[in-house]
Amino acid sequence: MADLCIINKGLIPYKIALEFQRKIHASRLAGDIPDTLIMLEHPPVYTFGKNANQNNLLNPRDAEVIQSDRGGDITWHGPGQLVGYPIINLEDHRKSASWYMHNLEEVIIRTLQHFDIVGVRIPGMTGVWVGNQKVCALGVRLSRWVTMHGFALNVRPNMSYFDGMIPCGIKGRGAVSMNELLDIEIQVDDVRSHLIQAFQAVFEFDNIIDC
Repeated sequence: MADLCIINKGLIPYKIALEFQRKIHASRLAGDIPDTLIMLEHPPVYTFGKNANQNNLLNPRDAEVIQSDRGGDITWHGPGQLVGYPIINLEDHRKSASWYMHNLEEVIIRTLQHFDIVGVRIPGMTGVWVGNQKVCALGVRLSRWVTMHGFALNVRPNMSYFDGMIPCGIKGRGAVSMNELLDIEIQVDDVRSHLIQAFQAVFEFDNIIDC
């Protein structure tokens, strides 16, 4: 039976979370732990993917600026954004990066459905969108078929930080939060359990365990 280990880290700086990811990645690669989903929030930080255009950062304000080893362009993380870092061995699932990304998008789409928000894919663009606006960014890294990095779902962050960049390097498209799309205010804690359930269903895990 396949287990999914859930680690809730709360609000922690990006660099500390990155080192923690690397530690969990090494343990998963060694077979010492099961597939793991790390869930957390970050203090305000702009991160560049491996192939990012530095000009897509317009005004960092008080946020950190960090070069990451994930895929994708520029993104922002901050309080009120639910960040998930799945550390999954695709050898035990399907050895396909596109399959993995499609499944991550499906997890977010199902999570949004619970709140009566219709999230969609846009061909050629990663992430999950509502209309012309991105509600969830995705950026991953695979090393020996074990995944790192993941998704950032805008629940109720300070959306003004998105004005400080060209999100994901895509001009003409904006970002939106779940709170902006709903008539009621929700918290990250309101979303987390539904996302875990969607993750379990999409990736077909038998058991969820708190680690």
